[in-house]
Amino acid sequence: MNDHAQGWFDEEVEAYERARPSYPDALFDDLFAYLERGGLRAPFDVVEIGPGTGKATAPLLARDARVAAVEHGANMCAALRRKFSGEPRLRVVHARFEDAALAERAYDAVISATSFHWVDPGVRLRKSSRLLRERGALAVIDTNQIASAADRGFFQRCFPIYLRYRPDERKLEVPGEDVTPQAFTEIEESELFADARLYRYRWDQRYETDAYADLVRSYQNTQAMPRAARERLIGDLCELINREFDGYVVRPLVITLVVARRADQAGTAAATGSAMRS
Repeated sequence: MNDHAQGWFDEEVEAYERARPSYPDALFDDLFAYLERGGLRAPFDVVEIGPGTGKATAPLLARDARVAAVEHGANMCAALRRKFSGEPRLRVVHARFEDAALAERAYDAVISATSFHWVDPGVRLRKSSRLLRERGALAVIDTNQIASAADRGFFQRCFPIYLRYRPDERKLEVPGEDVTPQAFTEIEESELFADARLYRYRWDQRYETDAYADLVRSYQNTQAMPRAARERLIGDLCELINREFDGYVVRPLVITLVVARRADQAGTAAATGSAMRS
């Protein structure tokens, strides 16, 4: 996991907790149903990669999973322990996933929620596979901003503000509602996993001005800026929101869930599928 990025996130724990979205209940219903279809039975033993402040940890624990939460940030670890104080099913492991000492073939699932892209590409699939027991599964959750009129033109309108502070800023191509995350292709093409499935969930988030400021403050590329410039950028965005967008921003999102079984237990024919939930 990228040390610099983790350091930035670790400096804004409270903003991260306030502003980052949770995940749909239907996602965890689909995930647990997938595990059960493979012959596994709850309560499940889970490794969670990069839990942050526990946005996905909470619904896992609510479904009686036993979670080893592998978190690189010291402040994030402290926040997790406070948030889930006295929870015997949670073990917080302060380490990078690449370095974490975890028992092999001991887990029903390895789960990563909006963090898999930070893990070393040469390690993430191989280590996940080694940790999984028979019929175990890897699950990768991603938060995808999509192109939609639901944003009322805000993201087009705010781009010149970013250019003012980050002249090299490039306008990214934003996918549509049928987004396919990079993790799906990576896992589907890997010989380590099979029976890959892709689920999509529309999950738009509305932010009042102050909440949107927290969200922007929690981003890695914003944290990389000098503090004074960062706060001026956020101030200009807030002014735009209040002046032209009635004091709120809608961020159109599709949450994706990619699940796949350890290949040597998934059978020789890999089935693929997809679903959309709103």
